[in-house]
Amino acid sequence: MLVVHVHVHVKPESVEAFKLATLANARESLQEPGVARFEILQQQDDPTRFVLVEFYRDATAAAAHKETKHYPIWRDAVAPMMAGPRFSVKFSEVKG
Repeated sequence: MLVVHVHVHVKPESVEAFKLATLANARESLQEPGVARFEILQQQDDPTRFVLVEFYRDATAAAAHKETKHYPIWRDAVAPMMAGPRFSVKFSEVKG
């Protein structure tokens, strides 16, 4: 399992549009065979900050996600809504 946290800071006037675009992207992403889960989190004390938590079955599935029809639509739609560049942090599952 590969888990990716995508951190996004959105312009205040774009928060609602960002949420709509990202919810649409999440719905499409969940149809991909390699996506196990896709969560959108909004920071409570700063509603312009979001974390997308993406659960992929493996690294190949994460790469395939970026090749879908819906990913570039989302990426291009939200780019002007961002207050700064988004960044991601990748995590691996720890099994005991």
